[in-house]
Amino acid sequence: MTNVEVLTAYSAMAALTHKMVDAATAADWDGLETLEAQVAAHVALLRDNEAAVTLDAGERQQKLGLIKQMLDDDRRIRDLTMPWLAQLSKLINNTGTERRLAAAYGAV
Repeated sequence: MTNVEVLTAYSAMAALTHKMVDAATAADWDGLETLEAQVAAHVALLRDNEAAVTLDAGERQQKLGLIKQMLDDDRRIRDLTMPWLAQLSKLINNTGTERRLAAAYGAV
């Protein structure tokens, strides 16, 4: 990879994480999952190739800014998804309780 390719990958990930915020805001969980897979592909590419690239000071600052943006978006995504995950967990637990009660006392 070249310096430009590394920064392009980080920029693409930053754009994707911003789209992930939009998907989470709209409760588009399938879209969020698709975007997350795209980010993971960029991460794998960087993990396998970035170590051989040396960025100059300006490029490192640009990379740092993109990482900070992604971390901010990640926090926003967590803030949006945690209530949904808590609700889903509650539903799963309620279903499990219903099954245990039915098994213990039989269907009414």
